[in-house]
Amino acid sequence: MNKMLFAAVLWLSLLTACTTDSYDKGQGKYSLTQAELVELTINSEKEATTFTLDDGNRFTLTPYATAKWIETADTTYRAVLYYNLLSETTAEPVSLGAVPTLRAVKQWQLKEQPEDPIGVESAWLGKNKKYLNLGLLLKTGQADDNDGTQTVALAQDTIRLNDDHTHTAVFRLLHDQCGVPQYYTSRRFVSILLPDTVQLDTIRLTIPTYEGRLERIFLP
Repeated sequence: MNKMLFAAVLWLSLLTACTTDSYDKGQGKYSLTQAELVELTINSEKEATTFTLDDGNRFTLTPYATAKWIETADTTYRAVLYYNLLSETTAEPVSLGAVPTLRAVKQWQLKEQPEDPIGVESAWLGKNKKYLNLGLLLKTGQADDNDGTQTVALAQDTIRLNDDHTHTAVFRLLHDQCGVPQYYTSRRFVSILLPDTVQLDTIRLTIPTYEGRLERIFLP
């Protein structure tokens, strides 16, 4: 079962309190430490054995990697991976972090559509056109009288067939601060798994920010 396919609404505790298991820091023999968003292949022992970059290149991890948040065997996870390149096909893991993955939900299926402001540091389309990646800036903190958890979701307003027979997807990022104090900023990644049932020619994504609604247009 593919872990990436579950996310319709994700608890941001995965972002703000997820476990990141680290390995010895350093430089590989053939390159400096690199960081990428990847797809991790997990074996029956809940170990990450290989990873695939968004450009399609695949590498074997030496040694295999483990993390507390890897809870399902024989599956695939989205992750941010720091690694040393050992050869054209192998890499040494340095550190590993979970990256929540969103799937669009038709807006009429969402009972609540909160649009609390959120910070955006970056947004880019993966080379394989499978993911739309976001670097988010979360305002977070702790308070004795609040145990809420921030949530995000992705609303699909429409996938429109244009007069020229192209398709435009209109998405909105939803964010619920849930009363979490905004004492400091935390940087986290989220990946949007794009629909594969129709060829998208244009993606319009709206995000509620502290400066107002931000709209970005992507051309797969």
